[in-house]
Amino acid sequence: MHYQPPTHLQAAILDWAGTVVDFGSFAPTRIFVEAFASFDIQISLEEARGPMGMGKWEHIRTLCNQPAVAERFHHRFARAPSDDDVTAIYQRFMPLQIAKVANHSDLIPGALDSIAALRQRGLKIGSCSGYPRQVMDKVVELAAAKGYRPDHVVATDDVPKGRPSPAQALANVIALGLDDVAGCVKVDDTEPGILEGRRAGMWTVALRFSGNFLGLDWEQFQALSAQQLATERSRIDGLFAACRPHYLIDTIAELPAVIDQINAQLARGVLPSHT
Repeated sequence: MHYQPPTHLQAAILDWAGTVVDFGSFAPTRIFVEAFASFDIQISLEEARGPMGMGKWEHIRTLCNQPAVAERFHHRFARAPSDDDVTAIYQRFMPLQIAKVANHSDLIPGALDSIAALRQRGLKIGSCSGYPRQVMDKVVELAAAKGYRPDHVVATDDVPKGRPSPAQALANVIALGLDDVAGCVKVDDTEPGILEGRRAGMWTVALRFSGNFLGLDWEQFQALSAQQLATERSRIDGLFAACRPHYLIDTIAELPAVIDQINAQLARGVLPSHT
């Protein structure tokens, strides 16, 4: 048998918060601030955003490893934060997240139209998130009520290792019965999510404005001037550079045009590993 590379995309694997729902990715970040505050440790929203895209336990561990946060923890408890401390913060995070995720469950403008356009092009829709299953089930329920129903959903604790590991993206490949990872595109607003797609051998599309790096809600984003948008594009493109997304776009509303570009590349024999 001879290897026949794909000539068109079979599936898009979409992130959730900051990609399809929750413009600005506020649901997880604000809850991290509250969870740490319940242990009398103050972190800023900007600090909470730092490791976004990772599984939530790993996210908290990464925050606790940051020198400034570790120093505050030591000042409060006279010791460095242990894995048991991370678990305690995580256990506080979970009920807060479940209780408040509905406050940030609106679909990102243009998401439903873009996903419909992808389906018209014959793509299946997979999805994955840094949320654990207990939270993910609630997010999926809320999104379904608003018209978004992906073909498959993988939570971070459904696999042995979360992002930036490729496990969640590859779990979608298996569940959706796809033929080739090169016929898949991973769409995300975070570095770990783009690395996940890269490591899975997929095309990758990074979103500049709907997620973590801009960190504004829809109304604040709409109020930005053309010059401010240009400045933010340049800044965010620089932040994404190290994880090497194949494409960068402002929001998911621009995704169908990128799908057409990727299909044109596949038709010419270009694979994601070539770029």
